[in-house]
Amino acid sequence: MIQMQDAAFGYGRDPILSAVSLRLAPGSFHFLTGPSGAGKTTFLKLCYGELVATSGAVAIFGQDAGALDRDRIAQMRERIGVVHQDCEFLDHLPIRDNIALPLTVSGRDGPAQDANLDELIAWVGLSARAHARPPELSGGERQRAALARAIIMDPDLILADEPTGNVDWDMSLRLLQLLCELNKMGKTVLIATHDMALIRAAKAQVQARVLRLAGGRINAAGADL
Repeated sequence: MIQMQDAAFGYGRDPILSAVSLRLAPGSFHFLTGPSGAGKTTFLKLCYGELVATSGAVAIFGQDAGALDRDRIAQMRERIGVVHQDCEFLDHLPIRDNIALPLTVSGRDGPAQDANLDELIAWVGLSARAHARPPELSGGERQRAALARAIIMDPDLILADEPTGNVDWDMSLRLLQLLCELNKMGKTVLIATHDMALIRAAKAQVQARVLRLAGGRINAAGADL
């Protein structure tokens, strides 16, 4: 699904990432850990084609990311759901419309999708808040809305960048449960986090590999938490 071979990225002489080689298999669950500034967000951007490796190779769904043109990158990203660290919404639109934006942009919106959209909003527990605007939502509600928006296109791969960084522990567990459920549906999940308690809490729900990023390199901590 994602394969890197000696991939590196940097803007100058000091690379942010160097000699990264790994494979994210279909249906797998990974945590990416490391100190602030270690390059976790950069790594995720390589995974969805926002950045192109400055050396080495990155293959996304079997395609060389460095050789993809804009249209092919757009098509590829329909298979990837990204939950950004700072979820941004259009404040003038109800959260239901914000969640549906990927459908609107791709031309897939319409009455046929309404039932699926409502089902997804209920799944993340936001039915009662569907017509509220983003500034009216709590931090946890915004994060659940961000997750719903990321998976509205039924992606194969879900990348989450510190999805629990701005919510309390109970909401962190709720978000983790949703991501674990997605993995059990066959989705590949990669969560970047510095929260080791969250990683330990996942042990009872999924088998996951922990990837530790430090000094620009990634080390696998084993198949189990």
